[in-house]
Amino acid sequence: MSASSINAVPAPLSRTGLAAAVVLLLLIAAGVHLLGERSGGRALAFALGLGAVLGVVLQRSRFCFYCHARDYFEGGDARGLLAIVAALAVGTVGMHVVMTGWLPVPQPGRLPPDAHIGPVSGALVLAGLAFGAGMVVSGSCISAHWYRLGEGSPTAPFALLGAGAGFLLGFASWNWLYSAVIATAPVVWLPHHLGYAGSAALQLAVLAALSAWLWRKLPAGDAALPAPRSFIDAARRLLHGRWPYAWGGLAVGAIAVIVVLRLRPLGVTAALGSAARDLGNAHGLLPQRLDGLDGFGGCVTAVVASLWQTPNALLVGGLVAGALAAALASGQFKPTWPSVGQVVRGLGGGVLLGWGAMTGLGCTVGNLLSGTMAGALSGWVFGASVLLAVWGGLRLRAALKARAAAAL
Repeated sequence: MSASSINAVPAPLSRTGLAAAVVLLLLIAAGVHLLGERSGGRALAFALGLGAVLGVVLQRSRFCFYCHARDYFEGGDARGLLAIVAALAVGTVGMHVVMTGWLPVPQPGRLPPDAHIGPVSGALVLAGLAFGAGMVVSGSCISAHWYRLGEGSPTAPFALLGAGAGFLLGFASWNWLYSAVIATAPVVWLPHHLGYAGSAALQLAVLAALSAWLWRKLPAGDAALPAPRSFIDAARRLLHGRWPYAWGGLAVGAIAVIVVLRLRPLGVTAALGSAARDLGNAHGLLPQRLDGLDGFGGCVTAVVASLWQTPNALLVGGLVAGALAAALASGQFKPTWPSVGQVVRGLGGGVLLGWGAMTGLGCTVGNLLSGTMAGALSGWVFGASVLLAVWGGLRLRAALKARAAAAL
């Protein structure tokens, strides 16, 4: 979506789409209420409701790691990457405050419970490269495929199916990688070395330097829109076009902090990975023992009795439902029949996404966002590897297109 379309005068609201969105939001609210009334259901209700809010934010702001990186590498537009930096800055401050309650003194040998802090090894770099390549092939990261599923994307279902297959391949290769490099790899948590204040200060300084670098690539701004003439006019502007990049980054950072107050740190692959693990175990496709895997934090892919009644499954379900409501209200729910190319790209890219997320113990949300916010070196390494793969993949794709054009 171009900058001009973002600031264009909003079109009339679709009454049908708006009515459908309202009905869906009421159903989500009813689900939150019913879950909250159940014994032990408050966490599930919180996950469903916050997931719906996250889905609306992602869909309306088009918060997508691949798209933001592509806009910078191909078009020199840094607004999306600056939104990611904003999310990391907000989350860094919030997470470091929260962690002081979990673990008042960051003593060596102890880590905050459930935090996305993983080992730093060649396997992590390889996982990031695979995940970044999967983003280029499929056109999105896993979180964006979830919210685009709510928009009727023809590629997203196949990318998520491929990601499940990628998780199976990751489980199959885990024991070898674990014994080769992961078991002896260091788990570096910055508060162990700098304390909470030093860790937060260092990360904010790095993010400030990145912001200064990216700021040079901001496009010329469009003329400001006049103030809304009425409440209806203000609603049109919220429902049509695209929310400012900064809104998306700040909101995602805030949600990442809010979610840890009641649930695990933010992640969107645990339920998908657990489903793949259950399927693999049921059909004898996986090793009987996955060495050391369940001892790590992050997007844990544990075997559970009722997968679809776990907080992560409800959060992802709420994300899709929230994105669907936002797409219906804005007129962006446009399901289409997939082409052969979309199916192939979705499945192929999804396999890379799933293998990378499983091996790296999280995706761009769980590993890059939540891990980096918590002061984990693994988050920074995974993020850098993903960006390197996206940069290389885009250059390779451009070179192949140029060669094909020259051959005609």
